[in-house]
Amino acid sequence: MTVPGRRSSTFIRLLRSGFTDPTTAARLLDAEALAAVRADPVLLDALGATADPDLALLGLVRLAEAQPAEDLPLLLDTLVSAKPLRDRLLGVLGASEALADHLARHPRDWQALVTYEAADLHPGLPEFEQGLADAHEPVALRVAYRRCLLSIAARDVCATIDVAQTAAELADLATATLRAALRIASAAAPQDAAACRLAVIAMGKCGGNELNYVSDVDVIFVGEAAAGTDEGKGIQAATRLASHLMRICSETTVEGTIWPVDANLRPEGRNGPLVRTLASHMAYYQRWAKTWEFQALLKARAVAGDAELGAQYVEAITPLVWQAAERENFVADVQKMRRRVVDNIPASQIDRELKLGPGGLRDVEFAVQLLQLVHGRSDTTLRSGTTLDALHALAAGGYVGRADAAQLHDAYRFLRAMEHRIQLYRLRRTHLVPEDEGDLRRLGRSMGLRTEPVAGLNKAWRRHASVVRRLHEKLFYRPLLDAVAQLAPGETRLSPAAAGQRLEALGYADPASALRHLEALASGVSRKAAIQRTLLPVLLGWFADSADPDAGLLGFRKVSDALGKTPWYLRLLRDEGAAAENLARVLSAGRLAPDLLMRAPEAVALLGDPEGLQPRTAEALEQEVLAAVGRADSGEAAVAAARGVRRRELFRTAAADIIASYGTEENPAEKDCGALVDRVGDAVSELTAATIAGALRAAVRDHWGETLPTRFAVIGVGRFGGHELGYGSDADVLFVHDPREGVDEQEAAKAAQTVIAEMRRLLQLPTADPPLLIDADLRPEGRSGPLVRTLSSYAAYYRRWSLTWESQALLRAEPVAGDADLGRTFIDLIDPLRYPAEGLGEDAVREIRRLKARMESERLPRGADPTLHTKLGRGGLSDVEWTVQLLQMRHAWAEPGLRTTRTRQALAAAHAAGLIPTEEAQILDEAWVLATRVRNAVMLVRGRAGDTFPADARELAAVGRYLGYPEGRVGEMLDDYRRTTRRARAVVDDLFYGA
Repeated sequence: MTVPGRRSSTFIRLLRSGFTDPTTAARLLDAEALAAVRADPVLLDALGATADPDLALLGLVRLAEAQPAEDLPLLLDTLVSAKPLRDRLLGVLGASEALADHLARHPRDWQALVTYEAADLHPGLPEFEQGLADAHEPVALRVAYRRCLLSIAARDVCATIDVAQTAAELADLATATLRAALRIASAAAPQDAAACRLAVIAMGKCGGNELNYVSDVDVIFVGEAAAGTDEGKGIQAATRLASHLMRICSETTVEGTIWPVDANLRPEGRNGPLVRTLASHMAYYQRWAKTWEFQALLKARAVAGDAELGAQYVEAITPLVWQAAERENFVADVQKMRRRVVDNIPASQIDRELKLGPGGLRDVEFAVQLLQLVHGRSDTTLRSGTTLDALHALAAGGYVGRADAAQLHDAYRFLRAMEHRIQLYRLRRTHLVPEDEGDLRRLGRSMGLRTEPVAGLNKAWRRHASVVRRLHEKLFYRPLLDAVAQLAPGETRLSPAAAGQRLEALGYADPASALRHLEALASGVSRKAAIQRTLLPVLLGWFADSADPDAGLLGFRKVSDALGKTPWYLRLLRDEGAAAENLARVLSAGRLAPDLLMRAPEAVALLGDPEGLQPRTAEALEQEVLAAVGRADSGEAAVAAARGVRRRELFRTAAADIIASYGTEENPAEKDCGALVDRVGDAVSELTAATIAGALRAAVRDHWGETLPTRFAVIGVGRFGGHELGYGSDADVLFVHDPREGVDEQEAAKAAQTVIAEMRRLLQLPTADPPLLIDADLRPEGRSGPLVRTLSSYAAYYRRWSLTWESQALLRAEPVAGDADLGRTFIDLIDPLRYPAEGLGEDAVREIRRLKARMESERLPRGADPTLHTKLGRGGLSDVEWTVQLLQMRHAWAEPGLRTTRTRQALAAAHAAGLIPTEEAQILDEAWVLATRVRNAVMLVRGRAGDTFPADARELAAVGRYLGYPEGRVGEMLDDYRRTTRRARAVVDDLFYGA
């Protein structure tokens, strides 16, 4: 009879012990086979400590029920009285359904978990060979293999051995299994065994002593004919033995399979003979082998068969492995191989791929192997086939930072432990993290995460994968490796004599001058010169990728001369791969960015920080500028500080633009050219606004303290107001003021005039920083009108005298500095002018068209090619902007989306409102973006503004590289520009002129 409430208390206790199905668990505990121990509290606690208590209990019941009657008391007695055995057995049953199946089929094998000797706690190859010694046919070998595997898994899940020891023991067990399989194959064909010598070479994880629970065991077979046997017949005999060995391990029997033996890493892969002589192997490797084959051979280890032949093979291929990094394109080949692996992962699995996905195990392994192969040529301490041992050696030798190595070590161990637990469950070859909640729960608990196993597992996994991905990008793609790997052995440290030859081959226009720069940088025995000798080989290659390698090298010398004594500069370039490549791109792309950098070389630090090239917010810029102005003791010092900020931020913007346009080895060039243009326009416009705000604060403070007698605002117009400034643009503005209460209008006007004059003076003082020119010619009455007006004067003028072109100019008016309330009031004043109710009348439309036609005929510079002038030429900036502005003035009163100062936003709004078809909107946008990019490119390349393509061949090529055209494709660039703008002009004729 069941006592009331007893079922309930058992149910609750089972829940608290970690069972997810207490009802089934209670039924299993009532099984007859467990009658002697079901009431023992130790059993329930031990089950609750496993990765999956439900699975462990089910496995225990199956094991108990399978016991011969005479053995059951021994199992149950040992289970409750011997804690080590209890933990090992229940630990395995709670982690591996497959091993529970094995125990149910072979119920006495649980006794393999009872340890007596120290060797049982940490068995090695001899112990595993002994464990397989009685297996004389494939089925028996499988049973014996599983029995040995059971002992490894038990000590693994109980943390008696760590993940590296587990992997090493699995490799030892695989070695013993290959030897047993070869023994069985030889016994089945003694004549073949007598006719040949056969060595089995382990590759991959088995060769590296770091095997998984379930993995293909990669091998290579080396054969020789026995003495007195024809070579052909000997190799045929060896081939039959090797084939039989593979079948013994791979074929499915009543006891399942062990693991596939994969010989596809042999010369010629599946198309090549299964067994070759040592001489045949060497002939292939010396003549035909690809880079990946040498990388694979790094882990080669003789494990079975003829020990002398195996040792000869390893001795023969070792020099070839460590010379692989001298092969042409070695590093690029390895990188392509890694990318190809990732590209072949199905999209639906890439986020769950533990081995091959981004931030996975293969990332660590590839990074470590690449560093080994490059530096192991001269440092034999790096020549280990085991990933963690090699990583430790790399750190000890200084090839990897110790902190980086420690993080990689921890992440790799965690990911390998996850992989082990995933495979152990069903003994299936998989690297996918499960999606099922129950599977994730068991996996998390097996990793020691008991409170919130699923959430904790996902968090830890993502954290370690993120660490691996970041370090992988830093180490595996570290561009400095190319400098070592692509050079001949004697050229690893660049000598002046070799440099001259390299410079000519790389296409430097003035090798003699370039060589002098190299001699200045790399000569001597100082630490600085030694680091430069390591950096220069790869930097020369990057400079050569540009249109002006000589300028890049000259710039690098100047920066190095300025910063070479600072401790962080060369360390940044050596340790942060992106910094060196970014600096090379910036220095060789043209004159503007290097000129900005040379005025403040410490800004090179921005190039090594992933966030360093991100544009700063308008608020942060203005805050920094105003703080700098506040600390200065004079107007000149204040604006010098503000202009210093402007110079640094211009460099940040230009560098980011160049790097995004060129692309790097790690990140391809930005494909969204519109986004590039918008980022530059926003950054330069906001920087200009902050600089003007600083100059205004300095001018006011020097003459009036904190408060000007009149409220004063600066209104950006033209490209400034439209957030479309380029690197060389002037700041088009209007000035407005409003006298404070009780201040005479003449006094207020004089104060406003004084402030403007002082701002202009300060911003144009001759200094090392680029001047900022303020242009107020778009004000009412142009140059003939007063420089500044009151709000009421603007209102009176616009009410009585305003012309249509002035209303059009106000379309891009936006407050940029000064009194914010006054700026908003000015915008409220002009909105009815620029967005007239019911739209423009026909007379006004005709006036705009006449003005545009006259401008086209009169303002285009004499001799300029109208098909290549970016501003006034056919389909250029003016064509697109006037077309968009006409749409704004005609329709913005009814379409709020058109009320923007930005050309691209207004164009998108016109399309959204149905005012322009999709194709025509895309044509205009493409032309405007292209013309803007050409103008930016000209300024970056020449260091001065221009509206046409440069005439100088090298400068024109540099513009082409910025726009994404490879070397020698300048003609294609010009043709593309003409075609794009010709199509845009056809749209303009239709929309603007009504043709």
